[in-house]
Amino acid sequence: MLKFCPLASGSKGNAIYIGTQETKLLIDVGISFKALGEKLGEIDIDIGEIDAILVTHEHGDHIRGIEKTATKLDIPILANSETAKAALGEMKSRPRFKIFSTGESFEFGEVEVHPFSVQHDTLDPVAFTFQIGKIKIGVCADLGFVTTLVKGHLLECDYLYLEANHEPSMVYASNRPAIYKQRVLGRQGHLSNDACAELLKEVDHPGLKHVYLAHLSSECNHPEVAIKRVREKVKREFSLSIAYQDRVSHSIVES
Repeated sequence: MLKFCPLASGSKGNAIYIGTQETKLLIDVGISFKALGEKLGEIDIDIGEIDAILVTHEHGDHIRGIEKTATKLDIPILANSETAKAALGEMKSRPRFKIFSTGESFEFGEVEVHPFSVQHDTLDPVAFTFQIGKIKIGVCADLGFVTTLVKGHLLECDYLYLEANHEPSMVYASNRPAIYKQRVLGRQGHLSNDACAELLKEVDHPGLKHVYLAHLSSECNHPEVAIKRVREKVKREFSLSIAYQDRVSHSIVES
């Protein structure tokens, strides 16, 4: 059985669960160990069963909880070398890291993982695709620009987790400082609703079963706006939902 579920998504902390009966993984842990355990419990996963944590990049909302989680559970943190070095610089202890190379696939238990480069303001940020049997899942957030590489990797996915961070007009109208606006709207910032919709239009196919819109800004976006932008761009009817910041999203379960 495959289960895939965003546990928290946004600037206050990120965590995603993906796993099978034999292999249970987390993608980023930017929330507390206590909150993580509670959220996993909501989807009937015991935190003690987690086998490893994969890390996309070193921003605090993605790694804030990895040190305690990895240490308490005695599990490895899987990251590329630049991200691992940056994360270690923020840690008091020395949890166990396993280093992967960006662009090179590897297997962890029953899961084939492919990390690929994205444009973001960190040292070596990645997104992932996961192959579990015949099922392909894409997890792609925290990027300011969609490259041909990104599009290529997200083709033929059964499930997608895609960033729809902001509505540009809401960013301009916000009280955020100019440097924030420049960063978010830049090529190493975050994807807008329209950029997400355009990406989804290009990788959409009849086998795509569900899409989560992820990392929505609490001030510069709204779930209804994000969904509307995607529905306007992608005419085919498909299952679409929000990956929430403050609560567990609905789980994908494949037997």
